[in-house]
Amino acid sequence: MENQEQGRLTFSKRLTPIEVEKRIILFFYTVVAEFFEFEEGRQFFMDVTDNLGKEWTFVGTFHANSIVENHVSISWAQFSLEKGLKANDEVTFTEKPQGNGPWKKFKVVIKRKIRLFGQDIWGELMV
Repeated sequence: MENQEQGRLTFSKRLTPIEVEKRIILFFYTVVAEFFEFEEGRQFFMDVTDNLGKEWTFVGTFHANSIVENHVSISWAQFSLEKGLKANDEVTFTEKPQGNGPWKKFKVVIKRKIRLFGQDIWGELMV
């Protein structure tokens, strides 16, 4: 899901059980086309800052598939383990100003739905 947040491009999705188990996140290429140029099999790197200010590097790979659609996988094993991610958590990447580096820079926010007084509320995961 692409949108604009304070003038910056974002993309987000809810995690599936398979993504949590495999510690990898998948996006259809059309979702991330604004950020990355597709080249089958090519890897790319994302410098990511979480909501606590810790910096991470995620590795992504482009995949061509005539049946499902071109997609991107982003490996984030250590991040996933440390954050204790669960199925249905929502992950949002917001592009940060680039500077001179060759890698894309993003802020990542993880939200989890909780039930409070009979209402579903999305809260930011602060770990």
